[in-house]
Amino acid sequence: MSGMSKNAWIIAFIGLIVGASIGYFYRPPALFIGKLPFDVVITRGGNLKGFDQIYLEIAKTSFNYLLIGGIVGAIAGAIAGMKITKNISNKIN
Repeated sequence: MSGMSKNAWIIAFIGLIVGASIGYFYRPPALFIGKLPFDVVITRGGNLKGFDQIYLEIAKTSFNYLLIGGIVGAIAGAIAGMKITKNISNKIN
């Protein structure tokens, strides 16, 4: 059987969510205010106005942490999902 089964895709999606969450929680803090809120991170600072635009680079970096975490989590989840579903199908047959 080539490709990934439905269960493997579900595990990969769970890996994406977990990885993105880990990336979000490990985002760098901004000077004076700490970690930026989710709406600023997810828009890469696009909704920052006025003086708050000094946090634009931190917002972009925080988004990159979230994105990289999600990608790594999805890859790890896909690998785990394929191995788990392969082991289950081998035990059934």
